[in-house]
Amino acid sequence: MKNKLNLLVILSCLYFFSATAQSKESIKNKSQIELLQEKRTAIEQEEKALLKKAIEAINSKLNKKLISKEIAELQKKEAAMKHALNIENKMTIIDNKIELLKRNVTIDSNEEQGEEFISLNPFKIYNKKLKYDKRTSGTLVFAFGLNNAIVEGEGFGDTPYKIGGSSFLELGWAWKTRVFKNTNFLRIKYGLSLVYNDLKQKENVFFVEDGNVTRVEEFPFDLKKSKLAVENLVFPVHFEIGPSKKIEKKNYFRYSTRKQFKIGIGGYAGFNIDTRQSLKFKNENGKSEKIINRKDFNTTDFVYGLSSYFSIGEIGLYAKYDLSPIFDNQAVDQNNISLGIRFDLD
Repeated sequence: MKNKLNLLVILSCLYFFSATAQSKESIKNKSQIELLQEKRTAIEQEEKALLKKAIEAINSKLNKKLISKEIAELQKKEAAMKHALNIENKMTIIDNKIELLKRNVTIDSNEEQGEEFISLNPFKIYNKKLKYDKRTSGTLVFAFGLNNAIVEGEGFGDTPYKIGGSSFLELGWAWKTRVFKNTNFLRIKYGLSLVYNDLKQKENVFFVEDGNVTRVEEFPFDLKKSKLAVENLVFPVHFEIGPSKKIEKKNYFRYSTRKQFKIGIGGYAGFNIDTRQSLKFKNENGKSEKIINRKDFNTTDFVYGLSSYFSIGEIGLYAKYDLSPIFDNQAVDQNNISLGIRFDLD
């Protein structure tokens, strides 16, 4: 099915960018490992040099008879023990960093501040040094739920499509940018999504494309399924509001919306990329058949609409409504409407 292929294309693209980023990070990690290995040697030489100076200072005090021979020997043993432990502890830190670099896709360290950040998420790529104020971040968006249509001049209960049998699916990537400098209450969320809408007929009918007009006709056999699927590539934009928690560190600060409620209000615009009709029935011989007609069916090429979500943390309710009709050049307009669950995997 082409919808599955399109989803695979999106996921493959995400994987490609992830794999490319991982490859770059692997090269960077290899370079960091070499630097850390060189640092191991430098640490040992540095501590030995410090021990040598400490012993020279102790011998100087002994020669000046400022301390006894017994005290001098005791201080030398203490100094040797101190620098041996320094070497051991510092080597352990270096070895742990090397193991982390070998084991993880990305590791970002800021040794000057004494803090280290590790990412196991292949979609998030950290720079070597943390940005003090990061106003834009990206996230995977996934949504699914019930789908249907509002027919011009009729109530929602008069829809020709099965409410439980019609569904939608959305998969995309969204960036979120803080609008104001000193508060995160208002954000703009924008990105790219592949949206799959399907409509299942209530009656034993199917769509027929007749020139510029698409009409409904009775099917000659009993239909088990008569479903129209429309795939759109859209560019959503939402204004998102809601509280956030400010996290302040020595070398950076961030606003976190984890476990916070958020409201997004906006819309989307894009293009129809595929339309098909699936029919399942038993023929005159009682044999099950399935027909998939991939035609234009005069569906609208340019789609646009309104959408909104209310979330707590990463999960929320999601609604969208196409202002553009499903079909062009029809006597009565039908507009797609969806309600479901949305995941913003921040």
